[in-house]
Amino acid sequence: MKLRRKVNIGIYIVCGILAILSIMPFWIMIVNATRSTVQIQQHAVSLIPSTHILENWKVLTGKTFNPFTGFINSVIISTGATACAVYFSTLTAYALVAYEWKMRQPFFTVILAVMMIPTQVISIGFYQFMYRIGMTNNLLALILPAIAAPMTVFFMRQYMLPSLNLDIVASARIDGAGEFRTFNSIVLPIMKPAMATQAIFTYVISWNALFMPMILLTKKENYTMPVMVSLLKGDIYKTEYGAVYLALTLSILPLFIVYFLLSKYIIAGVALGSVKE
Repeated sequence: MKLRRKVNIGIYIVCGILAILSIMPFWIMIVNATRSTVQIQQHAVSLIPSTHILENWKVLTGKTFNPFTGFINSVIISTGATACAVYFSTLTAYALVAYEWKMRQPFFTVILAVMMIPTQVISIGFYQFMYRIGMTNNLLALILPAIAAPMTVFFMRQYMLPSLNLDIVASARIDGAGEFRTFNSIVLPIMKPAMATQAIFTYVISWNALFMPMILLTKKENYTMPVMVSLLKGDIYKTEYGAVYLALTLSILPLFIVYFLLSKYIIAGVALGSVKE
């Protein structure tokens, strides 16, 4: 018993150290948001907050762009892209699992092949396409393409194969339920843990995206938070590090909110998967 107690204490100590190491970068970022540029340059790391947060806020809001607008644009793009990617990827995975059709395996092979193509390779063609249809400087240009998310489709299919009982789907069809009603009422609740996981990943990726927004969005009223943060670091004479850290702190708040809202579904899925018949 004494040995087991010592082992448990050791595990708690290691977990505590790992938790502190995980939280430390966020805390340093928040503290730097309250410090002046001179303080950050003289002492890069500090754990004690300072009193210059209002000065940093004035610098941030004194730029030629509006951080509130960037914040709202990022929320709209990330929320829309996440909803499209998760829902339509789950729908595509359902078609790959629940239906028998001739081109099912070749279609899945194409999805796997598309996963190997880097975004930068198709960026020029994607921009030309968006320019020709008049979708540049439009937030929809960053939302609608999220419908085609091969990585999310692959993950949903792999999760659905052992989790979805096709007998339940067949029973719903016998009872007269339509395909979309079966999908929305039966399949989606089963897929909640996987959808929550992919929603977190998709939201973070969409929120932190910088390359495509800088290409497609050239008007200041359409800038996202990452674009505005990159412009803060691009001052000619002086970089206001305090304002940069303040902007970074504001930009990660929605990511924490999304994680805390969806983490319970992930935990519930893990608990459900650990129960064996």
